[in-house]
Amino acid sequence: MNRTVPALATVGPPRLLAGLDETAWMDRDAHLSVHGPAPDLDTGELAALAEETGLRGRGGAGFLFARKLRAVAASLHRKGSSAAVVVNGSEGEPGCLKDTALLLYAPHLVLDGAVLAAKALGARRVAVGVTRPDVERSVNRAIAERDASEPRADVTLLPERFVTGESSALVRGIDGGPALPSGRRIRTSESGLGGSPTLLSNTETFAQLAVAARLGAAGYGACGLPTEPGTVMLTVAGTHVVETPTGVPMTYILDLCRTGPGQGVLVGGYHGSWLPAQAARSATVSRDSLAAAGGVLGAGAVLPLPETTCPVGEVVRTARWLAAQSAGQCGPCALGLPSLADALADAADGGGQRALDAARARMAAVERRGACAHPDGTARFVASALTVFTDEFAAHALGHGCARPTLGALPLPEEPAVHTSVSPARADGSARPPAEQLLVDWTLCQGHGLCADLLPGLLRLGADGYPERAVMPLPARMRGRALRAVRRCPALALRIAASG
Repeated sequence: MNRTVPALATVGPPRLLAGLDETAWMDRDAHLSVHGPAPDLDTGELAALAEETGLRGRGGAGFLFARKLRAVAASLHRKGSSAAVVVNGSEGEPGCLKDTALLLYAPHLVLDGAVLAAKALGARRVAVGVTRPDVERSVNRAIAERDASEPRADVTLLPERFVTGESSALVRGIDGGPALPSGRRIRTSESGLGGSPTLLSNTETFAQLAVAARLGAAGYGACGLPTEPGTVMLTVAGTHVVETPTGVPMTYILDLCRTGPGQGVLVGGYHGSWLPAQAARSATVSRDSLAAAGGVLGAGAVLPLPETTCPVGEVVRTARWLAAQSAGQCGPCALGLPSLADALADAADGGGQRALDAARARMAAVERRGACAHPDGTARFVASALTVFTDEFAAHALGHGCARPTLGALPLPEEPAVHTSVSPARADGSARPPAEQLLVDWTLCQGHGLCADLLPGLLRLGADGYPERAVMPLPARMRGRALRAVRRCPALALRIAASG
């Protein structure tokens, strides 16, 4: 599980993170001292404010908040029923911590936005879905401090998995059912919590709404781009949470977090897209700029890939994790994603062009066919990686590899910080341990050097033309080429043996 405690930073004066330089947790008194009381707005006023500020959902899809609000209001008018408001604080993605930071340190700001929307819609309930016990405790503590006259608020602790944040999975989980996507194409604005029209948005969206209600449209637009006013929350390198105005260069954000674009930057999280290093250097923090570069803002995750790690290994291990996060309720998820991960692993292990073609075919086979967006998002991640790291995947597929270890730069839950070279998984999904060695028999070796041509980066020749070492750990991805080297050695001086 992801229990990382986020480190906070701001570019310019903070809005959502205001006051956290003075206290570690914003209680009700501190919150009101910093932000002041929230105004009451009716549905029309709130929708107009959201429209004038261009407020979009900050959880990934980026839907216009005003459109969501009006859709719920229209459903209420047709049905004559009561409404509900749901805050999506699940954040089941290991590379995202911004919503966690808000609920851990400034929960009253999030609750303000949700209560503001609930009052406008006449909703009697505000439900918050989370996946971390420390976040649950923080929200419960804040709820206990709220005014009893407000719409009732409660928090539900849900299973920590990637698909928990899907809207129907979140609603089902809060309603006491399985936190899995329903597969039904029914909007929560029509039928959500308890079958009622439900306004569902993520944590940051409600916090931004609370700030906009206090500042007004003009005040909210005093920072950021005219086309994308205000600030945005980013999670950088899986540990730093940064609040920044839109329009700030991406390189400035990376420098602030003491990192750089490396080999490329994954933006938008594991359902996002890779940017080549040069594109990341030219991009700014804005939806339009990232879209022009081929990326998405998505969930606000910014994950640079260091030069020291193997990009193919990082993509394979993340694809395997995404496959394991499947709800298991449809073929594209339950069968297609593991098959896609297997094909990528085969390519990483020297499977040739055939393996790369298989990966692309399996990627295409899952797109637009799932019961939820998980297969599409995973396919986007893989397609982007195959485009940005084309040469690296080709080198691995041909058996050359890159001789770099897979360091785990892309955060995944319950894994150590440092990993060995990429190892394909067995059919049952468990990792195949790197348990073999390549051995040189000095009594037979005649220095032909054919082995070095087949195993660059693994077997190096010394000045005398003989291998520098007699024992070398054999990464699983290079086993195929090692076998060819063994067979081609004229002196029969090479062999593969189990480690230890």
